[in-house]
Amino acid sequence: MKNERYEAGLAVRRKVLGDKYVDESLARATEFSEPLQDYLTEHAWGAVWVREGLSLKTRSMLNLAILTATNRPGELELHLRGAVNNGVTREEIREIFLHCGAYCGAPAALESFKLAAKVFAVLEAEKEASA
Repeated sequence: MKNERYEAGLAVRRKVLGDKYVDESLARATEFSEPLQDYLTEHAWGAVWVREGLSLKTRSMLNLAILTATNRPGELELHLRGAVNNGVTREEIREIFLHCGAYCGAPAALESFKLAAKVFAVLEAEKEASA
């Protein structure tokens, strides 16, 4: 156990992103990158995501908009899955990206729509495979 904040962050990180992703992410950590994993788990997840002021769904919706605005497709792909896990609907995701198009530009929204279509297809395939 690293500390209480780390453990709380790890629990919410697993809830949002899934055990498989978190386990793989932690297993890939090297001596060089492990401090970053610890920092993100403790500070982003353990100090921010655990706060009561916003629901996990709302936090996921904010992440989709922020990651679109800052052009972070790798993190956006990850957080699209997390958003779905947190109950964000495809219609809500569409509206978030349309809203971003008005304020961040059409190219940002277009890339986010493309990435969402890819993630939705993977989620559908996973759902069918487990049925």
